[in-house]
Amino acid sequence: MSIWQRLGALLQAVGSGGAGLIERLVAAIVGDEAQRRGVAFTVAIVALSAKMARADGIVTADEVAAFRRFFQVPPQEEANVRRLFGLAQGDVAGFEHYAARIAALFAAEPSLKEDVLEGLFLIAAADGFIHQDELAFLDRVAEILAVGPASYGCIRARHVVAGPRDPYVVLGIGREASAAVVKAHYRDLVRRHHPDSFIARGVPPEFVRIANERLAAINAAFGQIAKERGI
Repeated sequence: MSIWQRLGALLQAVGSGGAGLIERLVAAIVGDEAQRRGVAFTVAIVALSAKMARADGIVTADEVAAFRRFFQVPPQEEANVRRLFGLAQGDVAGFEHYAARIAALFAAEPSLKEDVLEGLFLIAAADGFIHQDELAFLDRVAEILAVGPASYGCIRARHVVAGPRDPYVVLGIGREASAAVVKAHYRDLVRRHHPDSFIARGVPPEFVRIANERLAAINAAFGQIAKERGI
């Protein structure tokens, strides 16, 4: 069963009334821990994307379409995504409540919280521009999720460009680092952010685009440094 089919079954089980959408969906999960993480991650991404779509005051069809494009939603499952988007947007709970619940769900899994942020940045940047209100939203979500400044700076640098992208910020390493240190750091990043490691954390394979985009940015940053240094 795909993550979207599982999500549709859960939405049918919990109904559409009342607040506490995340709690109700996660409480309805029946399965092992990997299934729980997968559904929780999916709800986190969809619900916060829905809240972020309102950050600039305008909810457009393009934002929902961007989500479907990035996260491989098959046509027959689009109704489940649209329904969850609508429920999250209509929920009286604000985005800070959602982010706090996600922080609690993934309290011992910092990498999953970073994956959520990376996915949100991909959606925000899907139209080629991240609105200042969306950026403020993402900054606040990162704070609530307790993603440290260094990790968040790397994520932000991969998507927010004001002038030339600084490859050292993207990789999270100082300019004073030796060639050997840069190469070792790069290899560690590739190992930690490879799609196989991403899925091993419990993220559904439907979201592997996050890992692919992240790895492409890491490779591009290292390639730029290697060219400049002659590594």
